[in-house]
Amino acid sequence: MKKEKTSTFLLLIMLCITASAQKEHKQPHGNAIVQIFTNFHSGFGSVNDDRGFDLDRSYLGYEYRFSRSLSIKGVLDIGRSSDVGDYQRIAYIKNAIVSWKHHRMRLDAGLIGTTQATFQENFWGYRYIYKTYQDQYMFCNSADLGVSFAYIFAPWIEADLIVANGEGYKRIQDGDGLMYGAGATINPLKGLYMRLYAGIDESSKGKSNIINYAMFAGYRYKWFSLGLEYNIIRNFQGTKGNNRYGFSLYGTASLNRWLRLYARTDGLMSGSELSKEAEEIVILAGAEFRLGKYIRIAPNFRTIIPKSDSRKNAYYGFISCYFGI
Repeated sequence: MKKEKTSTFLLLIMLCITASAQKEHKQPHGNAIVQIFTNFHSGFGSVNDDRGFDLDRSYLGYEYRFSRSLSIKGVLDIGRSSDVGDYQRIAYIKNAIVSWKHHRMRLDAGLIGTTQATFQENFWGYRYIYKTYQDQYMFCNSADLGVSFAYIFAPWIEADLIVANGEGYKRIQDGDGLMYGAGATINPLKGLYMRLYAGIDESSKGKSNIINYAMFAGYRYKWFSLGLEYNIIRNFQGTKGNNRYGFSLYGTASLNRWLRLYARTDGLMSGSELSKEAEEIVILAGAEFRLGKYIRIAPNFRTIIPKSDSRKNAYYGFISCYFGI
């Protein structure tokens, strides 16, 4: 019943947003969204047999702007699913968003991108090579059915709120709880950014509430960027006392308009015996070649160092590719 009320509430918000923007007069326009993430990889040593070509993900969609304030976007995500064979692909609706901007306000409703890690993902800038920390280690869902609101109080500070189902965009919305989150992004000096976020995912089916904290600081200059984030999740996947935390440090450097360098290290740690097996350090470094506007090729090397003695170090060479408009 709660989910049905949430869906009805979102529908009313969409209708109100659409009606409020009808008076604006600007030539409507739209653009296609086509993004393909693919790679060739080869393992070394203990993972020597892990090699081949891979199609990580494909995004197909369209964004249409009715006016300066009102826009809609629909995106289809074609990727892997743990519910089927490894070589099969399943299509999901990743986004179905109605967005409304008015002066300093922004309101998104529908199947929206969550706000927990979006800023960090944009700052990192290489999603097609490696997911953001929170996405990689399942600290959050990248999209969900809900509503988000953002307000710019001053040029140097913006706050945002989100209410969503908390189950992501790949699962049937069958739980009883909701996810609530609040964040603030601060830009005190030119090029310097800081972000704080806290959220709670209500318990469903007898599980414990999931609590998230995210902290980020980054600096971006003309030709380089450096970012550091620290993340905490309590009651991982609804299991009481299963707490995880860790950091992600990444930097990029632009040598010219077609060649860029990047490096990153992630650390996953645990405050519980339930997650000791998952603890690890990941080190990644490489270069990106931009062949025109729509094609990027990024050779990179990765090292995975697990803390557990039951897992061996893993070494990989990747050639990651991006095709998109």
